[in-house]
Amino acid sequence: MSTAPPAPGVTPRPPARHPQELSALSTLPAEALPAGVKAARVQGAEEAAPLAPPARLLPSLAAVYRAQLSRARVARIPLLFVATFQSIGIMIMMRGVVDGGSEARAVVAGSTVLVVAFVALNLLAQYFGRLRADGGLDHYATLPVPPAAVVLGAAGAYASFTVPGTLVTAVTGAVLFGLPLGHLWLLVAVVPLSGAALSGLGAALGLLAPRQELATLLGQLGMSAALLLGVLPAERMPEPIAWARDLLPSTYGVEALARAFDPRPDWAAVALDLAVCGVVGVLSLALATWAYRRAAVR
Repeated sequence: MSTAPPAPGVTPRPPARHPQELSALSTLPAEALPAGVKAARVQGAEEAAPLAPPARLLPSLAAVYRAQLSRARVARIPLLFVATFQSIGIMIMMRGVVDGGSEARAVVAGSTVLVVAFVALNLLAQYFGRLRADGGLDHYATLPVPPAAVVLGAAGAYASFTVPGTLVTAVTGAVLFGLPLGHLWLLVAVVPLSGAALSGLGAALGLLAPRQELATLLGQLGMSAALLLGVLPAERMPEPIAWARDLLPSTYGVEALARAFDPRPDWAAVALDLAVCGVVGVLSLALATWAYRRAAVR
């Protein structure tokens, strides 16, 4: 069948391509495409809208912190009272066993940091374990926030609830055992550093636990370890138990606070304990961030 030649001045249309031919053409590399198709692809790439810049760490951290603080305020305040009364009850019980001296300082300091352990370690492990089991991590994974902001924001919100309880426990214990109150300002450093170390550990336990029930169990065991190894005087512990006490992140915060109840604190030893507590806090929060990345992609 013959085709008529095109009329003068009329540009002939290219022959229609088969769909399979078009599909094959779209998968060819840029070097194999004709010049016109290559120019059209480059022009389309230039006209594409640029992606939004990623969210910065500090604004994201502040947003997650405010959201967690407002969400957990109603539910966590009763538990904070439980943690405070628990620590005060332990000090009253130990008052019949310990008279004073270094053992009394250890009991008061350990009971004070126990409030931090109850909220920052136990409750945070349960929170992240439930978040992973319920699919809440998928919601955070869709947000343009760094993983470190999610972990630090939640840890900071939970640790903030411990401030009133630690202050009440420390003052009550100092009055109960007749310890000086002049250096309680050290709580300004002990609470955030111990809270960072215990919050990172609690978040990591909740994120790494394969089941929500196991995360709850690990949080309870961690709080029990902080109770037994932090409140009891170190002088009365067997040597293997003392080694385990040195591995607990809250131990160095307890030691620093116990020295603050001394009439003449050894400030060099206090600074060393706080430095170790800070390093452990950075490592535990880094572990929690890695655990969050690992859990979010599964």
